[in-house]
Amino acid sequence: MSFTDDFLKELEKKKKKIDNTEVKSPYSGGSSTSQPSKVSSGDDFTGSFLTELGKAVEREKKRQQWRNDEDIAPYVPVAPDYSDEGMWYNVMNDNGEGVDVFYVVSTWEFDWYTENNVVSHHADVFNPTHRENMDIEIKKIAAYMADGNNFYSPYYRHITLDTWATLDEGVINKRFHEVAFEDIRNAFDHFRINYNNGRPFILAGFSQGGKAVVELIKIMPEEMRKRMVAAYVLGYKVTPDDVNQAPWLVAAKDSIDTGVVICYNSVSDVKYIKPVISAPCAMCINPVNWRTDATPAILHDTVPVTLSPEHNVLVLNGFDGSHLTNILDFLNVGDYHSIEPWEYSECLKKNIKQRIDAYKKQR
Repeated sequence: MSFTDDFLKELEKKKKKIDNTEVKSPYSGGSSTSQPSKVSSGDDFTGSFLTELGKAVEREKKRQQWRNDEDIAPYVPVAPDYSDEGMWYNVMNDNGEGVDVFYVVSTWEFDWYTENNVVSHHADVFNPTHRENMDIEIKKIAAYMADGNNFYSPYYRHITLDTWATLDEGVINKRFHEVAFEDIRNAFDHFRINYNNGRPFILAGFSQGGKAVVELIKIMPEEMRKRMVAAYVLGYKVTPDDVNQAPWLVAAKDSIDTGVVICYNSVSDVKYIKPVISAPCAMCINPVNWRTDATPAILHDTVPVTLSPEHNVLVLNGFDGSHLTNILDFLNVGDYHSIEPWEYSECLKKNIKQRIDAYKKQR
């Protein structure tokens, strides 16, 4: 029992004592259980105080739970073995004209607890629900990226939405690199050796998947980079530090350059830029007109999309984002993070074919 719990119990006893006390009425000269307004005000105050104190205790209990979670090592799910075909979502559509697409899915899970009440900050690839959630996105992406191409997407132990919502890049990067990116690196090695066999390829990823794409390119050997048609970093940033570490992270300038990075993030106003997702960003291209200046383009014949060269972000004027779910008061709050692979899907589908054609003409 804590001091706060003891204090709360004693205060409850005092409140009951006040409630049951006979009070001398200054008007009758006798006793009365009908309490004057002064006593009622005190009773109301006590009740209000108890209510507020109770809320404070609950908040303290939650903070204590968070501290306990930090004291106990989080549960890290078992790593996938990418020689197991069940760890992949693959679509074989290449009829001789296409390339390989390696796609990294975004973030689907919140923090969750094991049967022993130990928190986990990573998705579990052996959990059927986690796999099904990842499939929702992967299948929709494959519907246009696998058109004429061989499509490979690994299930991996991605970091949770709660991790992103800490807004602490130290925490985010630690959990990402120690577990999530380790999976992606192993998956890409397996893809390179067992699936790709020296073919041209496209890298693509949304949100956390975009982060994984950036990190893969940073460590990719030159021989492999020469076969990269393009990399699509959807809804994530490529920072100036990333470019300093890996100068071969080259920004796309038009619709047909190859070996480049296509990067963009969408907001309703630059004041809604989310630093851990989209800033600072060293590059941006408008996927509607494939320009890197502020020339506006019209999406779906109704929505002006304008690139802000100062902020390297897309500003959508008049887009109705009311259908987007507010995620932990962090995402889809003035930004349009959840639309990145979907609202521009026709533009991306067409552009993938354009860049593949351009790549093959150069060879």
